[in-house]
Amino acid sequence: MILCNCHLHMELPEVHSLKGRRSVLNSLKEKLKKFNVSLLDISGEYAKEADIAFVFLSHNARSAAQYREEVESMLERNFSEYFYELEYEEI
Repeated sequence: MILCNCHLHMELPEVHSLKGRRSVLNSLKEKLKKFNVSLLDISGEYAKEADIAFVFLSHNARSAAQYREEVESMLERNFSEYFYELEYEEI
C-alpha cells in the first residue's frame, strides 16, 4: 500500500482579497472531491497565495502515478490561469 502526501502551492496574482482566494480554493476543493482525497487548506493570510495539502492511498506505485497524472490533468484543465507547483512524497 502506498500513501501519497501532496502539497499544492498556487500563486493567485489576479485575486485581491481573502474572499477571492476562498472562492478559488472552494472550486479546487470541489474538483478534488471526485478523487476521494483527504485535504486541508494550509494557506496563510496572504491573499495572492494558496496552499493545499492532500493525501491518498493507492495499491501500488504504478496506480499512484496514474492518480497523480489525473490530478495534474485536472489542474491543467481547470486552473491553467494560475501558476501552481505540485510536490509529491510517497511513503
